[in-house]
Amino acid sequence: MRCGQITRTNKRTDIKMLQTVTPSRFRKILRDWVPSILLIGLIVITRSSFADHYLVPSGSMEFALVPGDHVMVNKAAYGLRIPFTKQVIGLAEKPERGEIVVFDSPDEDVRLIKRVVAVGGDVAEVRQGRVFINGQPMLAAGRPDLEQYGSRLAYLNLRDGGGPDLPPVRVPDDEVLVLGDHRGNSRDGRFFGTVPVQELYGRAKGVFWRSGDGPLWQPL
Repeated sequence: MRCGQITRTNKRTDIKMLQTVTPSRFRKILRDWVPSILLIGLIVITRSSFADHYLVPSGSMEFALVPGDHVMVNKAAYGLRIPFTKQVIGLAEKPERGEIVVFDSPDEDVRLIKRVVAVGGDVAEVRQGRVFINGQPMLAAGRPDLEQYGSRLAYLNLRDGGGPDLPPVRVPDDEVLVLGDHRGNSRDGRFFGTVPVQELYGRAKGVFWRSGDGPLWQPL
């Protein structure tokens, strides 16, 4: 009996210890892990909806961007998105000529970075790598390798020629025509057509890391 009584007493003691220790451990786990989980979730949501970076894989945007550049992208520039979707929920801005944008290629499973050269309503044409909007050349005065889009300048890389021409085409409303600055080495709107604004992931703001140079800030 005594042994049995001692055993029952030990069981009751163990149960009380578990009841005391388990909530304490649970609270410790919450205290240690929940902030980290929330931070990770916030980072993921932020990257999905607000800001992210893009690694430039090729020279299609030379001279503004070179392979290996790390570019900061404002993903809320053209509207806030529901996380992990392309659904815009508000505060949308319209892209402007000269901006550099990130989007998924309409005809390949790859993400691209190109320059907006024409917006909805524009009649765009490309001749020998140079852009004409509504019949007017975008070339800066006296510079065959420099295009001007308002306050934005595009220094063209024409060492491989101008690439394919594009006959005059009207850009549909809420769409854009995008080209690479390296006109003879860029798969862009001359091949796959215009891109709906809703498909734009965001606006490239600047280069924050360049291979060989390290950290820097080069606005785009």
